[in-house]
Amino acid sequence: MDSLSIVRKSYTDSLSAKEGFFTEENSALLVKAAESIATCFKAGGKLLLMGNGGSAADAQHVAAEFVNRFVIERPPLPALALTTDTSTITSIGNDYAFDQVFVKQIRALGKEGDVLLAISTSGNSINVVSGAAAAASMGIKIISLTGAGGGKLGEKADIALAATGATTARVQEVHITALHILCELVDYMLFEKV
Repeated sequence: MDSLSIVRKSYTDSLSAKEGFFTEENSALLVKAAESIATCFKAGGKLLLMGNGGSAADAQHVAAEFVNRFVIERPPLPALALTTDTSTITSIGNDYAFDQVFVKQIRALGKEGDVLLAISTSGNSINVVSGAAAAASMGIKIISLTGAGGGKLGEKADIALAATGATTARVQEVHITALHILCELVDYMLFEKV
């Protein structure tokens, strides 16, 4: 295989993964997820986001889109990535266990009526699944964004969105597209413009 073939295959695989994800069912679930977040914001709640590795970067990216702005000029919206405070994450990992890094933050910062957006390409990241369990026990609505099947995280979610793709990279490409659409939907629902 030559370099141009790699480019074409990656691009084609990415398009196929997106086409496989954006079914009528998943599109309706994406709207439902946006409605949950918009309702949360209207009621004075906040969006918490978590994930590991590339999913942590996606959590931070989306939190910034809500806090700053996505496309339209609008007031900042309360979103918090639980992946950014290295002192908190490393102290919890050191004093307890890495699977507690999101649990303790959710217990400290979350409240009933908030929404948790949990991202895991496998759907089985122990710390993300544990965080979702903690959120559920507190009355926090859970939206999951995973790879095929949804894993243990999908089972815990109120709204479970699962992307298909042959590789983690293709799943992540679906995720970022879905997350950008989620931002656009929430802005439209709150401010009636995009």
